[in-house]
Parts: sequence; structure tokens; C-alpha cells
Amino acid sequence: MNKSSTVCFCVLGLSAALAQSPPADSGFVLQGGTVHTIDGPVIENGSVLVRNGKIVGVGKNLTAPQGFKIIDVHGQQVYPGMIDAASMIGLEKTSSSEASDAKEMGLFNPQLHAETALNPSSEEIPMSRANGVTSAIEMPEGDLISGQMSLVHLDGSDNDAMTVVPTTAIHLQFPAIVTLPVKPHEPDGDDDDPGTADELVPLSFSEAKVDYDEKMEQLNQFFEDARHYQLAKVAKAPGFQTDLRFEAMLPVLAGTTPMFVTAMREREIREAIEFADKQNIKIILADAYESYKVLPLIKSHNIPVVLGPVLQLPLDRDDAYDRSFTIPEELYKAGIKFCIGTFSSKQTRNLPFQAAAGVPFGLPKDEAYRSVSLSAAEIFGVSNRLGSVTEGKTADLIVSDGDPLEPGTHVNMVFIDGKAVTVDTRQKEIYEKYKTQK
Repeated sequence: MNKSSTVCFCVLGLSAALAQSPPADSGFVLQGGTVHTIDGPVIENGSVLVRNGKIVGVGKNLTAPQGFKIIDVHGQQVYPGMIDAASMIGLEKTSSSEASDAKEMGLFNPQLHAETALNPSSEEIPMSRANGVTSAIEMPEGDLISGQMSLVHLDGSDNDAMTVVPTTAIHLQFPAIVTLPVKPHEPDGDDDDPGTADELVPLSFSEAKVDYDEKMEQLNQFFEDARHYQLAKVAKAPGFQTDLRFEAMLPVLAGTTPMFVTAMREREIREAIEFADKQNIKIILADAYESYKVLPLIKSHNIPVVLGPVLQLPLDRDDAYDRSFTIPEELYKAGIKFCIGTFSSKQTRNLPFQAAAGVPFGLPKDEAYRSVSLSAAEIFGVSNRLGSVTEGKTADLIVSDGDPLEPGTHVNMVFIDGKAVTVDTRQKEIYEKYKTQK
């Protein structure tokens, strides 16, 4: 059963828990729960002290400072909030009557920021929060370079209030020779009318090769132009004019901002790494399904990987039935840093189950939760702020009655930036409205 519907039926003691919840700017302590720090040992009968949105203490038998609100969480589990490492939540349309802000026209749009198109009122946001997801890396889509990926909190009245880091990476859909397009993780059709989904039109090899060659030429030329712009700016060349597209590329060329490179197949992954070496840029491999075929290459270049959904059918018909489920364990054994993203606007709520799917196939359970928390924070350079229950970090916390990766678990409390937020959803509202009717 989908946990977003499970949580609609029963969150025992939720009203009482929220009644205890303090305002964001006051101190409080979550006392007596089992604290899963992620970057350290599990603390039984532990406490987490929070003040002004920050974790100020984690340990056992801690004494709450005077004036701190005490929230009793005995018998419950305390975890860091989960991070969807590749999401379009609040960007993509959720029905055929809405417009999509996830995909931009044109081949090169590195100057665009994903968070500016975020819809804070999206009904997907509270549903995801109710499953323990507190942050998301918003991913714009496009043909080649589609824009800047932004880290946002899943709480806030407007875009600015939700934005944590405006730019974590720039998304590049790496060119590929594709004769039969791979079905996207989120079809363009309406859930209520599958017939509205776009048809996948096959191409001949020659047509696909021409398209690939054109895009590679354009991509190489764009990087060359960006470097010329960089030199002209440094030299203060006469007649120099600001170009927002190339301005956005300067941190990439300087090696401070990585490119988030979508490359599913082995050939694309190899060529993406070769391209990164040639351009001397940092990359994160995204949705790299066939990464298991080139593990030594990825490891030797110390490139992190953001996997797409684990709960999916094999990419090829002759793949083993469990091919998708074994990739996380193979990356883990190879010593490659990885995390998991949904690459969707509608599936962020199912992020915990994507992580859990690799556990029966060899991925250690603690690494599964790490793949949707601390590892994501490390890959995107925010591990000093998010991803674990650690003193000094932002208080993004969840309190549950069991393992959050299990569908039967209820997330009873969620704290984002130290503020208690509701775990109520539209589904729960409808359930409460009609539960007495026969």
C-alpha cells in the first residue's frame, strides 16, 4: 500500500503531538526517543535539543535548559528529514488543466533558477512531508542545459521562504544516440486519462546519429563560447557585454558548481565522463541506470551518482528481473557515493520506498536511509547543514512510530528548520470527511 494513503487513515496522537509543538524561535527538546543520527551511533532513550531552528544538543540523558519545551517521544524513532535528490515537485503539472514549469524551451538555459517556478501550494508537498521528506533538489528539464537546480524545504508560504540553496548544480541532459526513447519516470499524460500520454516514437539509427552529432557540436561550441566569455570578462575586453547564460556557467568552469549530467546508458556515461575530463569540470551522474557496467571508471574519477527510482522495471527486456533493485548494493560495494532521487513531481512522497527497495537485495538498511538523507546532502555540498541529527545542523527532523522506510510506519511529527509542520494531507481530510458515512 502507498504510504501516502496509509497515513491518511491513522496517525495516533497527532493532535496531542502538535499541541506540544513549540514555535520555531523557542527552544524545545525531543526527549526519550530512539535517535538515528545517521552520521553516528543510534542513541536509545536519547534527546535532541533544538533552539532557533538549529540542533544544539544530541545525546542520552540530556537535561533540557530552563524554558525549553519538553516533547515526550518515548517509544518513537527520531530521524533526519529525507531529501529527494532529483525532484520536480511543485514544478510539474499535476493535471492536464495545469501548465508545466519544469521544462523550458531552447537548448541552453543555465541562467534559469528552478526555485522561481516552484508552486508552494502544490498538494504534492504536504503528501511528501507526511512520509518524512523535508527537502528536495528541484530539477528543471530541457533538451541540453535546462537550468540551475535548487535545494528547497517542503514548507513555506512562498518561493523565497522555501529556498535553502538557490544553486546546487546545473542540469545537463547529455546527448545520446537513442533509437527508441526510454519511457520517462513521469509520463506527460494525465493520471486520470492515460490516453493523453505522449507516444514514444522510434527513430532509425541514422536519424538518431544525426541528432546526436548536432547536439554534441552545439554543446561543445557552447562551452567554448563560455570560456571565451570568461576570458573576455577577466581581461575587461572593450565592448564586453554581460550574457546571463555565460554568467551562470562561470562557477561551472571554475569548478565550484557541478553539472548534474543525466546519462542512463553505459555509452552515455562513458562519454559524459570523457566530456567532463575534456572540459575540466565537476559532474554528478544522474539517473545512471547502467552505472553498474562501468563501476571502476566511475570510482577512479570519484564521481557521485544520483540513482533514479529503484522501484521500476528493468531497462531492457533481457535484463534480470531484479536488475533495478541490485544497482544500489553494487554502487555501495564499489565504494561509490550515491543517493536516490525520484525524477518526478508526483513520486517524491514515495522516496522512502525507493530506498527500501534495495535492502532485500543486499543494501544495508542504514545505507538505505543514508541514501535519502546524508549522502544526498554530501553530494550537493550541504552536509554541513542537512542530512543527519548532528549538533549545529538545521533541525529538519521526523518522529515516527517505526522505520520510515516501511509502508506501515506513521510519521507522527515533522520539523522543518526547527518549526513543527502538519502531517495532514488532502487524502486524510477526505477520509475524515466521509469516514462516518455508510
